[in-house]
Amino acid sequence: MRPIDPTEFAKGPTLGGSARVSEAVARAIRARRGQGGETESAPQRPRDPAPSRTAYRMSRLWLTPSFRFFLRRIAPVAAVAACIGLWFAPEDNREAFMGQVMAIKAEVQNRPEFMVKLMAIDGASGELSEDIREVMAQDFPVSSFDLDLPGLLAQVESLDAVESAGLHVRAGGILQVDIVERTPAVVWRSDLGLEMLDAEGHRVAALGSRLDRPDLPLIAGEGADRVVPEAMAILKSAGPLTPRLRGLVRVGERRWNLVLDRDQVILLPEVKPLGALAQVVALDQAKDLLGRDVAVVDMRRPTRPTVRLTEAAQDELKRLRGVELGVSYR
Repeated sequence: MRPIDPTEFAKGPTLGGSARVSEAVARAIRARRGQGGETESAPQRPRDPAPSRTAYRMSRLWLTPSFRFFLRRIAPVAAVAACIGLWFAPEDNREAFMGQVMAIKAEVQNRPEFMVKLMAIDGASGELSEDIREVMAQDFPVSSFDLDLPGLLAQVESLDAVESAGLHVRAGGILQVDIVERTPAVVWRSDLGLEMLDAEGHRVAALGSRLDRPDLPLIAGEGADRVVPEAMAILKSAGPLTPRLRGLVRVGERRWNLVLDRDQVILLPEVKPLGALAQVVALDQAKDLLGRDVAVVDMRRPTRPTVRLTEAAQDELKRLRGVELGVSYR
């Protein structure tokens, strides 16, 4: 007798019994066959929907923002950098690349629109302009990329007559040099000769002869160049004595002597020389002090001025005193 197949039993029509009883009998038969070790293959187990451990870890790693940033941004850049580094590793490749770069650079820099053909100097006298062209020693035309503007500016400002300067390349290929020239204020006589100084004591230029600049006042003495502002203030305070003024002499690097024509000298004090000079000017206007036979007016002690007469006046004074006393001075 053929055994009953539970599948067929379940699919077959049920006669004389309910469907529920048939299904129960079919389940019991399937369970009995599984326990009895029948040769028929067991039904396939359903696939587990849960992911594997590796897939789970990869999913969690991909959800990390830093990991996504690394893969999307850093990893491509690192790969490209690695490829470039491998290509530049051989020395031949590096030399070929640098040669190509230098060729392109030279071609761009030597284009006509980047060439400087002329130099224009504004604000300088003719002599100073020649000195600037000589000290710069620049050959034209030259590429603007080859111009060392800071170095050229330092060379121009190293000239004594230049107070400040500015350099720039303007349209049309012209190197523009703007100069602020120092203005000579005094002539300084030193052991090295005559030199012109500005109002702050900076050297402007050498002077061959005093007659070349008679319009400038004269100062002399060691250290006079370091106190030019004070000398200018004294010269300005001379007032009515200016037409007779010959110059100022620095004595001991401490004080000034004011030298007038007729070999007259005013000895000014070390402290407050302007006040002492104002006293001498007032005495001259009131008593015509400097119009007399006076050789020296000593104001080193402003509270006790001292006057020294000329030799002729001293001889005349002695003669007059001898006449009064009946004594002859010979």
